[in-house]
Amino acid sequence: MESRATEGQPVPGTANIKTRRWSVSLVWIVPIVAVLVGISLVVHNLMQQGPVITLNFKTGQGLTANKTEVKYRNVVIGHVSEVELSNDQKSVNATVKLNKQAESFTRKDSQFWVVRPRIGAGGVSGIDTLLSGDFIGADAGHADERAKRFIGLEAPPPITYGESGKRFLLHTQDLGSLDIGSPVYYRKIPVGQVVAYALDADGKGVNVEVFVKAPNDANVTENTRFWNVSGVSMEVGANGFALKTESLSALLVGGITFRAPDYSPNDKPAAEDRDFQLFDDQQTALAPPDGKAQYLSLRFDQTLRGLKVNAPVEFQGLEIGKVVAINLDYDDKARSFPINVGIVIYPQRLGQAHMKMLKALNHDPQDEQASIRVMGTFVENGLRAQARSGNLLTGQLYIALDFFPKAPKVAFDPNARPISVPTVPASLEQLQEQFQAMIEKINKLPINRIANNLDGSLIELRKGLKQFDGKTLPEVQATLQDVSQTLKSASSTLAEDSPQREQLGETLDELGRMSRSLRELSDYLSRHPESLLRGRPKDAPAPNLQPSSSR
Repeated sequence: MESRATEGQPVPGTANIKTRRWSVSLVWIVPIVAVLVGISLVVHNLMQQGPVITLNFKTGQGLTANKTEVKYRNVVIGHVSEVELSNDQKSVNATVKLNKQAESFTRKDSQFWVVRPRIGAGGVSGIDTLLSGDFIGADAGHADERAKRFIGLEAPPPITYGESGKRFLLHTQDLGSLDIGSPVYYRKIPVGQVVAYALDADGKGVNVEVFVKAPNDANVTENTRFWNVSGVSMEVGANGFALKTESLSALLVGGITFRAPDYSPNDKPAAEDRDFQLFDDQQTALAPPDGKAQYLSLRFDQTLRGLKVNAPVEFQGLEIGKVVAINLDYDDKARSFPINVGIVIYPQRLGQAHMKMLKALNHDPQDEQASIRVMGTFVENGLRAQARSGNLLTGQLYIALDFFPKAPKVAFDPNARPISVPTVPASLEQLQEQFQAMIEKINKLPINRIANNLDGSLIELRKGLKQFDGKTLPEVQATLQDVSQTLKSASSTLAEDSPQREQLGETLDELGRMSRSLRELSDYLSRHPESLLRGRPKDAPAPNLQPSSSR
């Protein structure tokens, strides 16, 4: 009975536990999966989203939001999401969203530019954008530091995509016809180009940066010389005219070439960013080293028309320097305008002669006082400067240093700076002075009085000739005829075989020839009375004094 009564009743001291089962309806499975997929897509998108950078350009030409792409090696790495003016309204800011794989383009030295059709020194580029539209070109940098804002380039950089090679810095007086993209040649083969240029810090020259591609960058050695080959080089020599140019490209847009001198022992490849000098031509570039420069001062008392700055200075026909300054001066004592000429010479250009001179004189070229003493010795031995004609067609002059032993002695001032070298007049100037002196002497002669005396003498001579022809000559001829008749009479009385008759015949022949000679002399003097003063010309016929052939 108890067991039945207690059946179904809770046992004292225990609690009833109710169990529930949690169940999800199939209706909720689809939304849950959609949410999970969406969350995964958002996470994936956030993980794949690249950096956002800002590019600053001077203009917005070719930039369109949500359309203009950013490319590297013609592969899209991002796009422009927004284009707006800068706060100062002087430029344009383009917001660019890069791909995740393009994070390296946020390096601080990365470069960006707008690719559009261009014609420049490097040629024609960007032709494909005529159909596809402009886009932004990019080139990743190498810096470790990152950046969010970049200044866009107005022109594509000449070297992109990390091309291997070396950069070198060239120093020159002016840029000439060079430009960014101008080719660099080695043995007339293009191996690089000009990548940048800028003025020196003092503004007295130009620094030109060139890039030489590998493996040709190994040909740039420590002794390499660079020179400008822009335009056309014309040479005039004994064989005529010669025109030289490196290529048609160099003729149009300029160019640079380089080569080491033929004799360059132990030459090594130059390090990157090494400085070189850019020469004007090949002859100057490959010339031996100039050595220490020495400045001299010259003073001329003659006109120097045709002498220009950079005119050569020669010694014994060898060019050892150039003219660096030409200035007009005023001499208060002489009331004249002398010309001061400054020249620079390089004694080392004398080569072996310079070495022997240093050895013979025990001279140290680095000792300035010793150089002054040597120059003073040369001046005492007749060293002079002279302006000479270098080209008869153009009238150009050059300065010649030579020894003139007969030149007047001139005191040498060892304290003058720069050193002063005496001068002598030019050879043409000396000839003009001699000619002028001769003209002055001729002008001093009493020409009129001499002419009047000659006229009087000729009149008297004509009177004497008339008297000789009219009186003296007929009388002489009559006397000769009388003598001839007398001799003929004597000849008839002498025996035919007697010696006296033979001598008498010879005498008659001599008298005949004398008579003919007198007649010829009289005729010639009547035609040429001036021969009494000047003598008989060489081509005048001589009197016939030969014996008669009838005998």
